Amino acid sequence: MPGLVSFIIPAYNEEALLPRCVRSIQTAAAKNELAYEVLVADDASDDRTTEIAKALGCKVVTKHNRQIAATRNTGVAASKGDLLIFVDADSQVDGTLVGQTLRAIDAGAIGGGAHCKFDGQLPRWARVVGGVFLPLYALAGLTPGAYIFAVRQAFEAAGGFNERVFGGEEVLLARALKRQGRFTIVRAAVITSGRKLRAYTGREILSIMLRLARGGPKGIRTRDGMDMWYGPRRQDPGCPEGQQPDINH
Repeated sequence: MPGLVSFIIPAYNEEALLPRCVRSIQTAAAKNELAYEVLVADDASDDRTTEIAKALGCKVVTKHNRQIAATRNTGVAASKGDLLIFVDADSQVDGTLVGQTLRAIDAGAIGGGAHCKFDGQLPRWARVVGGVFLPLYALAGLTPGAYIFAVRQAFEAAGGFNERVFGGEEVLLARALKRQGRFTIVRAAVITSGRKLRAYTGREILSIMLRLARGGPKGIRTRDGMDMWYGPRRQDPGCPEGQQPDINH
């Protein structure tokens, strides 16, 4: 078992969902009796993300990247753990997922990810596509960005997250880690927000994906056409307007 585990949460304006993410990590770490730290890499939020992270006992590092890969790397630079676990701010883990991660590392894996499930009610098209796409993704030995883990030494040898891209950085990291050793997809799932699938129509998402596919590798080296990730966040129909973050319990 690693001496210290660093949970790194990249965040941009995540005041509403960050508390449940942090609490899920704290609970999972306690169940596995871990020595750990929770580090929030805040990417120029203009809401209460930093304030809430500190109130929840997290270490916070702030930098204006506006790029998810660079923000993840910013978190790594400020962390101290032998094992790095990246958890998106809109996601939740549990003791089983973290336990399987630790056992994978003990068995010789140098990195990996998890299966993925979306929270809340999803449109029918999203349930159908997700039911096909997500298992194939895991079968291909890839991991969603919502949950990624790596031994620090292997992460550094792989060059960290590729800061030349604005999306797909988790796929590139998985490929780089596989050159360092065994990359494992554990059976347990991370629960991540389905807000994009509720806020965008199937036609809009298909159009975005086709445009990125046509652009090839160059298509992810710019924020152009990536408003779903870098543009103004749409209100999640599954989250009432004006819902306030709860950090009291």
